[in-house]
Amino acid sequence: IISKYAGLRHVQYDSVSYSGMLLANEASGLGKKLPSYNFGAAKVIVSLGADFLGTWLSPVEFAAGYAKGRKIDEKNPSMSKHYQFEASLSMTGANADERFTHRPSQTGIVAAALLGALNGNAASVPDAKLAAGIKKVAADLAAHNGEALVVCGSNDKNVQLIVNAINDKIGANGKTIDWSSTVNYRAGIDSEMNDLIAQMESGAVGTLLIYGANPVYTWAEGARFSAALKKVKLTVSFSAKLDETTSLCEYVLPSPHFLESWGDAAPNSTTTCFIQPTIYPLFKTRPFQTSLLKWSGQGTDYDEYFKNYWTTKLGSEEAYFKALQDGLTSKASTASAGSYNSAGLTEAIAAVSANKGAGTELVIYQKTSIGTGAQAGNPWLQELPDPVTKATWDNYAMISIAKATELGIKLNSDYEYYPEKPVVEITVGKNKVKLPVLVIPGMNADTIAVAVGYGRAESIGVTAAGVGVNAYPFASFNGTTVDHHVAGVTVTNTGEQYKIAQTQKHNSYENRKEVVRETTLASFKKSPNVLPEWSKELSREYYQGTDSSFRSNATLYPDPNERTHEIHWGMSIDMNSCTGCSACVVACHAENNVPVVGKREVLRYHDMHWLR
Repeated sequence: IISKYAGLRHVQYDSVSYSGMLLANEASGLGKKLPSYNFGAAKVIVSLGADFLGTWLSPVEFAAGYAKGRKIDEKNPSMSKHYQFEASLSMTGANADERFTHRPSQTGIVAAALLGALNGNAASVPDAKLAAGIKKVAADLAAHNGEALVVCGSNDKNVQLIVNAINDKIGANGKTIDWSSTVNYRAGIDSEMNDLIAQMESGAVGTLLIYGANPVYTWAEGARFSAALKKVKLTVSFSAKLDETTSLCEYVLPSPHFLESWGDAAPNSTTTCFIQPTIYPLFKTRPFQTSLLKWSGQGTDYDEYFKNYWTTKLGSEEAYFKALQDGLTSKASTASAGSYNSAGLTEAIAAVSANKGAGTELVIYQKTSIGTGAQAGNPWLQELPDPVTKATWDNYAMISIAKATELGIKLNSDYEYYPEKPVVEITVGKNKVKLPVLVIPGMNADTIAVAVGYGRAESIGVTAAGVGVNAYPFASFNGTTVDHHVAGVTVTNTGEQYKIAQTQKHNSYENRKEVVRETTLASFKKSPNVLPEWSKELSREYYQGTDSSFRSNATLYPDPNERTHEIHWGMSIDMNSCTGCSACVVACHAENNVPVVGKREVLRYHDMHWLR
């Protein structure tokens, strides 16, 4: 359709932008694309604010690779080492071996100091503990050249340019970073979206077709987009849901659900997956591709076009059916180091070094459950306890213990036990919101973290309506990319309270013996029999005077020597591999039709998300 209409342009953007990475990779000679990351091959992993086990790029894929490096061979014990630098406590940070905090605005300074340390320079950062951490991490990276990986969650092009230089310095390209198989699931360029809005405002856009995007809600300047939309003569949405943007469009041509659709998807440059319908469409919908085909003058529907295209591309109808049976086509590739150059590095270091940070800062993030908010209407996800806070059904302001003290919030037993949490008012420029606070150890003292994906319109459905506050307006376009953090934040204690439904509130063993025994790798190497010896100690302490059989003395089931059939239910979790993502909890609900109970019942401790 673009070839038929010369003035037609395709603009992409991502709700949580990776534009900074794309632009930095292009400037470094690697192309405007994102590489594949091999966490399984990395013996040292450093993350600069990237929640790669929770929400960053492809966390399911990364968690599988990460788990490989955490497996223990008792005969020759070794593990990958994970360092995390971040402003707020993420699920990935909670899994780190060593963790360091800083302001969100200081990510670039940390990256520059790390590169400088790798080049033999002293780390120039204001915090002594952070400087010591950077020095240690640099030494570990240098000692594992070709077996290390640095990733960064910043959307600042300058920061990502420095990260590219670090990965080149430690030999990551072609080893733990593969440029032969680039990923396609993030391709938006923020400046192109900003240009589109400017053209809409000037009246230069006559027709706007929207598919798979909800900029009124997720774009940093959603209100501006909403106003600009009124100046477009023809607006069409292909959304299956009446989201914030669709509700403002003149025409709505809903596309069918993906389980009712034909289609293809290329997650990376070497793989194409095929989407096949499992049921006939339940409602009056039409694939948006069919509409584009009709408007471009072709009389075929998309399902027919899809079959003809892939039959021709694969060579025969037999090959097409084989691809559908396999579900994908793929081609082998050899890991590539790409062609890195250091263009723009000096300017990037100078730019980030000028940002010292001051006052209170705010960073927006994604929860592992709600993400960008696209699936906010799913009650399974709304009721899924957050891995860090164990909170459900709301977003909130995560603050440090120091910030709580500054705001006059008393962290006594009442704060911990009762669901009523203090409410603060957060002001950033013209944006002002009220949010309950959760005081979280591990937060940077001057950082407030708020999750996106909440504060949805009532048209989305009863599940999401009225749940939480929209945090996307805290993002801002800086002229090149969208910033996910902001300085100059004013926060005040309103004296009000709001109930937060948490499934777990007490986080101390109170000097009791821990349920899950843990130790360091160094301690395990020194005393490899410490865990078996502890097991024997438990046996001596709790089973004296019995037959020392756990099966017969610590079970609700009949005596194993008397029951007529064996019990075959069981669950074993490798705690070195478990990251706390809670995918097993949602899977349990889906498989066993476990009901959601709603916020009111979670507050009464009737929650059904029982896996901890």
